[in-house]
Amino acid sequence: RHRRRRRRHHRLLTVVLGVCVIVRALHSNSAKTLVDKQCHLPHSLAIQDHQSTKTKTMTSIGSRVAVAASGALRKVGAAMENFGKQIEVTKYTERLVPSTRFVSVDGIAPIVSGSNNFVAPSASVIGNVSIGDHSSVWYGATVRGDVNKITVGSKTNIGDRAVVHVAKIQGDHPTFIGDNVSVGAGAVIHACTIKDFVIVGESAQVLDGATIESNTIIAPGSLVTAGTTVPSGELWSGAPAKKERALTTEEIASIAEAAHDTLELAYLHSIENAKDYKQLIEEAEDRLDRQLRKEGGAWFDPNDPDPEDVLGQGAPGRIFNSTLTNPEEGLKMRMEREKASN
Repeated sequence: RHRRRRRRHHRLLTVVLGVCVIVRALHSNSAKTLVDKQCHLPHSLAIQDHQSTKTKTMTSIGSRVAVAASGALRKVGAAMENFGKQIEVTKYTERLVPSTRFVSVDGIAPIVSGSNNFVAPSASVIGNVSIGDHSSVWYGATVRGDVNKITVGSKTNIGDRAVVHVAKIQGDHPTFIGDNVSVGAGAVIHACTIKDFVIVGESAQVLDGATIESNTIIAPGSLVTAGTTVPSGELWSGAPAKKERALTTEEIASIAEAAHDTLELAYLHSIENAKDYKQLIEEAEDRLDRQLRKEGGAWFDPNDPDPEDVLGQGAPGRIFNSTLTNPEEGLKMRMEREKASN
């Protein structure tokens, strides 16, 4: 509503300025007409002096009128603009925000250790947030430390669309996430403590004051209620979450493997997101060139493996199955030729 109102004011101001231009043009044309008429009068000095004086007078009067009118119209437009600003209920200023990956709050900016972290272009890290080495915040995720502090350890990943927040109004609860923690897509981590080597499944929620001990898995969709403590080495699931069973040795080892696999994938995404448009265009042209050469059959890529290769010795149909090593193949070929000739 406010934008439409501002647009109407701008359109009205444009119309007013257009009227000023038209007034100037009319007065300049009238002055030119007077000069043209002067050229058809008798060539007497008295008449010529009289007409030139009259022309100058008319031109000066017209210019003064145009200047006065344009100045008055500018003042009217400025007054209308100020009036439009005053009647706005909510002040709004349009700004171009190129990126919201890192946003300061009350002069406190996020701290990301080193250049080996990956924060997706569509992710948001806001306020008093500290992220350790080799950690990643994936697409659409939000880590918002506006009213308290958030600490994220090293080799930890915050999945797509996950939300990490803090609490200040109902208890002073910062958020702490340890090392080698995997937070699944769509999960909510709110004002709690998650120690090292933990998996929080997709869409799971860990609420205010909860503590997740090391070597623990929270199943997808689970709800860890406020103030709950999850002991080490257990699998919890449900809403509210409860202990399902103890984790096996293989499951505990898989926690570190999941963090490591996501770390390698984060390196790949970091490299791709760091490319500029020139690199992307060059790669797209190179892919198109390779595709066209392969479709035409005029280019052989030694890096592409032969799907019919056996143990690196080549394709059996072209090397092994010859008429010398397999005489029956020669007989088949002879029978096919005879059938074709008949």
